[in-house]
This record gives sequence, C-alpha cells and structure tokens, in this order.
Amino acid sequence: MAPPGDRAGGTSAGRVIAGTARGIRLVGPGAGTRPLGDRVKQSLFAILEPGLRGSVFVDLYAGSGAAGIEALSRGASGAIFVERDPGALEAIRRNVKAAGLEDRAVVVRASASSWLLAARRRELAAGPAGTVFLDPPYESPADLDSSLEAIELTGPGGVLTARGTVVAKHFWQAEPAPTRLLRSARQERFGDTVLTFFRWAEESEQ
Repeated sequence: MAPPGDRAGGTSAGRVIAGTARGIRLVGPGAGTRPLGDRVKQSLFAILEPGLRGSVFVDLYAGSGAAGIEALSRGASGAIFVERDPGALEAIRRNVKAAGLEDRAVVVRASASSWLLAARRRELAAGPAGTVFLDPPYESPADLDSSLEAIELTGPGGVLTARGTVVAKHFWQAEPAPTRLLRSARQERFGDTVLTFFRWAEESEQ
C-alpha cells in the first residue's frame, strides 16, 4: 500500500489546543502541507508535557510550525523551527506572531540535513533540545533515518539532551530504523499516521 499524498490540504493548520496561546488559529502554507491534526497533537503533547516546560523544542521539517508553537504555548523555553520552503517559512512567522510567541522562537531557513550538519560543528545557542520533532514528507522515509543518524552523531548533549526524546511522525508502513544509540521507546498509531518516540539507548532501557 502506497503512502497517502503527502502534505496535501488547504490553508488551515488547526489551532493551538492548550497553554498561553490556546485557541489561536494557525495558517498552513497551502497545497503541499500535511497539518498536524488536533487528535495527534493532543496525544503527542500529553506524552511530552511532563518534560516540556523550560526545555528547548526543535521542530524539523516544520511546515506551519504547529508542533513548535504548541510546545511554546505549553511552556517550552524556546523553539527552533527548521524549514526550507519559503511559503512554509512565511506561515511559521505569521503563526508565531499571532500566538504572541516571537520572543522565544527562532525560525531557520535550511533543510533539516544541513541544519543538523551545522549543529554538529557548534553548540546550539539555546542549549541542546529536550525534544526534537521530525515530520518529513511521507514519500521520503529515508529523511527520517538520515535525521536520526545525524542526531546520533552529535551524541547525548549535542542536539538532544541526555534525557531527551526524538519524535518521528511517519506513515505506518515506513518504520524508521533505530540507530546504535537511539532506540524506539514507544509508539502511538492514528490511522495511517504513527508517532515513534526515540530515546538514547541507556535511557530507553531503564
């Protein structure tokens, strides 16, 4: 079975469902984006919330920025939005401004791979992230594997804190491969969409 058409949809990217920006409607970049649905978002952040407050959230393949904005609304100390599409970048900036979260948001125009490569060469200004969220196009499952490998290469405390979590959103038949140091700790499925939670091997085995 082939994955559904990726990131197809209208110009709505849902709403912020909790926190200081609750109820704010988000715009999407238009055709070519796949919004983070409210049901998936609610489950995702119910799992992440205990460790979210005061930590950095990295939103790779950010699209509308819905994941990072939800994290900021719920108390993340900062969010880094990494996206290469100009239309998506404009949507992220509009959404961050509408939510009143500009002071804690960094929007970066780059591919996920180039940003991760640069992150290997320098310390992140805001410190390593407590959560990295990966949502590449469904037709490019190799992007998930390459992103996990790039995060692994920075080691605990590089891009991701020693107790941090990587969340991969993917088509249910496109299982991301664990790396030597990042292991799957949990999965949640929503129809054709799966969230796989990765932690550093020593943490996932506790």
